[in-house]
Amino acid sequence: MMDPVQAFVGADIHDGTLLHMDMALTLDCNAAIEVVPVTDLPSDCVIHHLGGGTILPGYVDLHVNGGGGVMFNADQSVAALQTIATAHATCGTAALLPTLITDNFACTAAAIDAVEAAINLGVAGIIGIHLEGPHLSVARKGAHDPSLIRPMEQVDLDLLLSAASRIPNVMVTVAPESTTMTQISQLVEGGLTVSLGHTNANFETCIAAFDAGARCVTHLFNAMSQLNNREPGLVGAAFVRDDVHASMIADGIHVHPAAIKTAIDAKGHNIFLISDSMSTAGSSIGGFEFNGRWVDRDNGRLTLEDGTLAGADLDLTRAINVIQQDAGETALMAITRATRTPTELLKEKGQWGTLGAGVDTLMYIDNAMLGAKPLLTVLSGKTV
Repeated sequence: MMDPVQAFVGADIHDGTLLHMDMALTLDCNAAIEVVPVTDLPSDCVIHHLGGGTILPGYVDLHVNGGGGVMFNADQSVAALQTIATAHATCGTAALLPTLITDNFACTAAAIDAVEAAINLGVAGIIGIHLEGPHLSVARKGAHDPSLIRPMEQVDLDLLLSAASRIPNVMVTVAPESTTMTQISQLVEGGLTVSLGHTNANFETCIAAFDAGARCVTHLFNAMSQLNNREPGLVGAAFVRDDVHASMIADGIHVHPAAIKTAIDAKGHNIFLISDSMSTAGSSIGGFEFNGRWVDRDNGRLTLEDGTLAGADLDLTRAINVIQQDAGETALMAITRATRTPTELLKEKGQWGTLGAGVDTLMYIDNAMLGAKPLLTVLSGKTV
């Protein structure tokens, strides 16, 4: 006897692209998901009444430095990746790129090996890697250790190209000051997603990097050349290129709501949300050590001793809240920016960010938007 169809009613349903109201989400015994009118539900289905809120796909976060008390820079192991992914799952993230902040060559190689091993072992949520540095600009270092920032050499290029042959999705953040246009083209041809960030490059140089194949800007407005009247910088270059995406840290600290709205108006769909989270994500720790420096956690803000922001104490539900409440974004687009939009930068997108076949977890946000919680998990075609 087949298990009855499960039906969830009383909540809006976001499928990654569209927001459905006054509809039901059904899941049959084969884990096939459908959005149907409530009046079309089978008479023998099991109905779950949610009383408001929103059903949505799990978030896709392309910038995760740590979680659960662990920093990827401090521990490049499968166990560390499992801890990070589990911590972010409690915050609603179903798929993520563990992100290594600027470090030495050995650490970078170890991070790549760990992600490859985690994916091969089926660690849930790990879908690739993001290497944020070390080929950046010291002038726009942010919290990155300036002693580790350096130009890209052939050995670095070879390592990155090797990573792209072993890992489904590899993103790398670079600055044109430390990476040539030829190297950017080679990375893109090798299957990497190249993003510009932590750079003081001028407008023309950034446009040239986009022409060479860079497709993204890392945490727009932060740690980059700004939009000025005679020198538009990376921000201006991002604004005029419709073929370029940009990530944003919408925590109410890194970027002013007016700047968020300006970016959304300029780039439309191509703005997506990231957490840029550190080891504090999914944990109650009051601070942590990063590259030999203490990072303090205080009321949603992470800072070095000199006050420099060091990543974010943020989950994507709060980011959705910020761009809706403070920047006037619609619920439809706010959720899309944390689900479907980031997948457009992935080489292997799968069904992440959608309610399509193969989705492992559905999330639910209540009316208070206090956080995304797993609604149900699908394992081998069964719900648990």
